[in-house]
Amino acid sequence: IVESYTMTGENWCKDVGIYDFTMGATGDQVRARYSFVYVFEDGEWKIAHHHSSKMPEAPAGKTITDEECRSLFYLWSPTNFLKMKSQGEIGESYTMT
Repeated sequence: IVESYTMTGENWCKDVGIYDFTMGATGDQVRARYSFVYVFEDGEWKIAHHHSSKMPEAPAGKTITDEECRSLFYLWSPTNFLKMKSQGEIGESYTMT
């Protein structure tokens, strides 16, 4: 387990995180995320929910300096915002994700 975050309650708990495992058929190392919800039932802890999936590969990113990041404020600044003529022009300043 690489990362684990738990939450507990009366007769239940959950554990979510990231883990590494080895594929049995190929021996490839895989990083995956997981979630478990457990309930205390009939005197035992039992799995009520489980999910595990391979981590998506992060796309290659672009490095930005602190100063460049601060300058992005002016994409939205009140002065620029008031100069925009349409909702479409305003919308182009925002990501779709």
